[in-house]
Amino acid sequence: MNQENMNNLVSGVLVVDKPVGLTSHDVVQIIRKGTNIRRAGHTGTLDPRASGVLVVLVGPAVRLSEYVSASDKRYQATIHLGSSTDTYDAEGTIKGDEMPVDVTEEDFITLLKTFEGEKEQVPPPYSAVHVDGKRAYELARQGEEVELAPRMINVYNLDLLEWAPPEVVIDVYCSSGTYVRSLAHDLGQQLGCGAHLIGLRRTKSGQFTLRDAISLRRLREAFDDGSWSQYLIPAAEALGDWKTIVLEGDLLDTVRHGHRFPNEDGSTGWARAVSEQGDLVALLEADEASGEWQPRKVFLTN
Repeated sequence: MNQENMNNLVSGVLVVDKPVGLTSHDVVQIIRKGTNIRRAGHTGTLDPRASGVLVVLVGPAVRLSEYVSASDKRYQATIHLGSSTDTYDAEGTIKGDEMPVDVTEEDFITLLKTFEGEKEQVPPPYSAVHVDGKRAYELARQGEEVELAPRMINVYNLDLLEWAPPEVVIDVYCSSGTYVRSLAHDLGQQLGCGAHLIGLRRTKSGQFTLRDAISLRRLREAFDDGSWSQYLIPAAEALGDWKTIVLEGDLLDTVRHGHRFPNEDGSTGWARAVSEQGDLVALLEADEASGEWQPRKVFLTN
């Protein structure tokens, strides 16, 4: 088997500590070139000005993208109080004059906590949301007024990490799809002095944290010396918070062929099926009517 065919069998996760200055797509392209594997994709965009955990699925593991992309995220956000911008971050044009920040640390924390919970949030005008077939940022750059519909998000927890007005640093633990830029802007609106995001670092994405991440510099070195596979995390770990069913003997063959099997403990929702060696075999969904597990995506067929 030649090297290209061997690479086509590789499947897993690379967790990268993305540096400021690169797009998420840039990182994916570097990984495609370094691994010689064309099937690769990230599971949640980080803006070029943001850094931190970028989860990249490699090989057949890309079929997990819709599930991993929906995972919760955690950020450290640096916010400038006293002025707003049209992009809600430091890339944009400041609107109006700098305003005094007339709020105490205690009052800021009290306000911050009101943003926790399940709420509607309007995405920033300069975002990748589609509007009439175009990206919102394309319309905004053309000077068009962009009205985006609010979407439901869930902010599980907000903590103040540093209080040094006009700059503050907060920890944001939230659902996928939350715009931290919008959170910063909305905080400024409530304070009456304006605010915008000036720094963002993703510290967690789904099951993966900065402790799991490798720097892009070290990953490039590993591509050069051929040792990069040591950083490849098994695909099954991308869904480490899912119920796990270990398949043995005939049951393994049953699932590999896409056939149902009894849901003996009456579980609901989804589960990951793995082999005794820990390889991801399939994603299963509980069929409550029949009391069976239905394989929805099968990964291990041989």
